[in-house]
Amino acid sequence: MGKTNQKAYTPSRRYMTFSDFSDITKKKPERKLLKPLKKTGGRNNHGKITMRRRGGGHKRKYRLIDFKRNKYDISASVISIEYDPNRTSRIALLEYDDGERRYIIATSGMKVGDKIVSSRENKIPVKDGNAMPLAFVPDGMLVHNIEFKIGKGGQMVRSAGSYARIMAKEDGRITLKLPSGEMRMVDERCMATIGSVGNRQHENIVLGKAGRSRWKGRRPKVRGVAMNPVDHPMGGGEGRTSGGGHPVSPTGVPSKGYRTRKKNKPSNKFIVKRRNA
Repeated sequence: MGKTNQKAYTPSRRYMTFSDFSDITKKKPERKLLKPLKKTGGRNNHGKITMRRRGGGHKRKYRLIDFKRNKYDISASVISIEYDPNRTSRIALLEYDDGERRYIIATSGMKVGDKIVSSRENKIPVKDGNAMPLAFVPDGMLVHNIEFKIGKGGQMVRSAGSYARIMAKEDGRITLKLPSGEMRMVDERCMATIGSVGNRQHENIVLGKAGRSRWKGRRPKVRGVAMNPVDHPMGGGEGRTSGGGHPVSPTGVPSKGYRTRKKNKPSNKFIVKRRNA
């Protein structure tokens, strides 16, 4: 995948960039792997806004992704690479030897015709796209779509261009270096997929105008210092005064460098080194 520019016939077009979608091989998604996706507008079941700046956006359908990779020891062929509006990465449509079709997150360099397989035993090759327990992946390898809990399915490292690196193995635990810089231990029986996630150029896309954010369902961001005191802790003041005090969220939580992770969280013991603050 690459990125393209268009002629600057308006100021917003001058720096706007687009994906060229050269890696996409099929435009219409697999119908049996779709389900409706209802928008929330950032509101909970009481109608209260719990996530600010959400709303609108283009209508979408959810693609059912196989994060578990639990169809073991059956070879599958990649029959298409597709766009997914619900994530930054591309998705690959697999057809297994028994005829079943599933979507997975597309690995970097994956193309139509590739053969991949998933297994819980140490009998498949260590190559991009194959899924296996972390115990069987060699040290230093890049992995993605990593499980936290055995059998739950991949929860970590799923966005475009991301990967984790296996740093060490000891006492049934695998130490991973995550994209955030955090070093974390995971059970060696947890599944992971070899390689890094594709569509790495996603980070270089420049939206260029507010309208493209609105298409994605993102509403405008208003600075706290521009609000009234009733609306934000940093609001108010005469003229151009910017409130004073340290930057905080609307609920008063410091927004620069303040650690919000609980001190007694059970999984703290698995974190070897915290992420880069």
